[in-house]
Order: sequence, then structure tokens, then C-alpha cells
Amino acid sequence: MEDKRKNNGGNSTKAKGVDKRKNTFKSALIDASTPQDVIDIINVVKKTAKNGDLNACKLFLAYYLGNPKDTVENTHNVTKFDIKDLFKFDSDKG
Repeated sequence: MEDKRKNNGGNSTKAKGVDKRKNTFKSALIDASTPQDVIDIINVVKKTAKNGDLNACKLFLAYYLGNPKDTVENTHNVTKFDIKDLFKFDSDKG
């Protein structure tokens, strides 16, 4: 199978200059907001969280610290286990 990457003329597939992949709604939000607006909203969420609102706490901490990683519980409680039991063979069979 032929590698088709060499047929792109050596051009990167990443956008250069204006990223045309941006969401137009995100651009409108950026245009309509100031950095102070964002600070004000963060402060409202922080104040609400400090007043005991669990959802505000989760939102604030998720953006401040990042979301916690999912973990898988991989400990097992085995009271008696003998690995030899897995490999028992009947000596009478040939």
C-alpha cells in the first residue's frame, strides 16, 4: 500500500494564520467578552462555591485543578489461592 502523505505537496495539514476550524460561536463569545468579564464570572463561581454550592465547587476545581483521572480498582481479596490448582493434570490420562 502506498503512503499517501507524500502526495500532499509537503504541506502541513495544520491551519496557518487564521484557524478556519474554529467554531464561529466561540469567536463571537471572544469578541463579546473582555478578560475582566471572565475574571468577574470566575469570581462569581468561586463565591458561590465558598457558600457551599457543590456544583460550583466542582466547576471551580475542575477548571482550577483539572478533572481527576478515572481509576480502575484492581485489588482483589483472595483468602486461599494455590497456583498449582490451575495446572492440575490427571496422571492417568496419556
